[in-house]
Amino acid sequence: MSAPSRYDIIIIGGGPAGLSAGLYTARAKLKTLIIEGSAIGGRMAEAWEIENYPGFTEAVHGYDLGQKMYEQATKFGAEHAQTSVTGIRVDGGEKIVTTPIRDYAAPAVIIAGGSERRKLGVPGETELTGRGVSFCATCDGPFFREKAVAVVGGGNGALNEATHISHFASKVYVIHRRDSMRATKVLQEKAFSDPKIEFIWNTEVTAIEGKDSVERLKLKNVQTGAESALPAQGVFIAVGLIPNTGYLQNLINIDQYGAVLTNDKMETNVPGIYAAGDVRANSVRQVVTAAGDGATAALYAQKFISENAKP
Repeated sequence: MSAPSRYDIIIIGGGPAGLSAGLYTARAKLKTLIIEGSAIGGRMAEAWEIENYPGFTEAVHGYDLGQKMYEQATKFGAEHAQTSVTGIRVDGGEKIVTTPIRDYAAPAVIIAGGSERRKLGVPGETELTGRGVSFCATCDGPFFREKAVAVVGGGNGALNEATHISHFASKVYVIHRRDSMRATKVLQEKAFSDPKIEFIWNTEVTAIEGKDSVERLKLKNVQTGAESALPAQGVFIAVGLIPNTGYLQNLINIDQYGAVLTNDKMETNVPGIYAAGDVRANSVRQVVTAAGDGATAALYAQKFISENAKP
């Protein structure tokens, strides 16, 4: 096996946390590699409208914001490898990052790999994914023009999905297992005022049915136990996120939910390894705070590299 390609710092993840970190480290003249296995921007790229990022008086598409962040980081010299990370190991003062294409080495690593959508785990979900089951309204919304669809969840993600898909669908049912939403008031007001959106409270999905594509959802009222069927041609699942930390087992401390434990400097328990954004425990999962995490991690990583540089 060839020797790892060496950098001053490796950033895992190309979302707002990773791109902000890359901007800071590249601008500090550190040889920087950003590893991203999917789309630049991460989950931010799925957002149809971002209204609360400072500096934009009009809503900006998440993809466009991600591209601007990427262009800014690469302008200062940050490099990009489109691949996934399968592991990290510590070898003396070096951190070796393993990917399917090659290994990379650096004295410091910032983990900013974000999170993945949590699944319902009900019959039909896996079998009908891509055939009416979706986890991204921005990606798949146009496929559901004039169709009845459901959105499962009660947080910001669910209501963002619902208000976006209502531009295409004839009807949007929001299914939530409680009797109130966790989403911000602004999003709730927008959804409640949309004539296409109807809420189904105190209800969970027990199965997704259809022969070649989604045809109906089996529902159960969590208070009464009553069961029913809801005809729908699509279902968007937005019931939470799971941090992308599977490859970090037995390396750094993570909590019971899989999120990385850090201090206020974004340091993990392993010197030279930092975490930022949604992957970090207690993250509020906002673009602006992810960017702040990334900048903080970059500044302390820069200090670590300087203090531990070989003479």
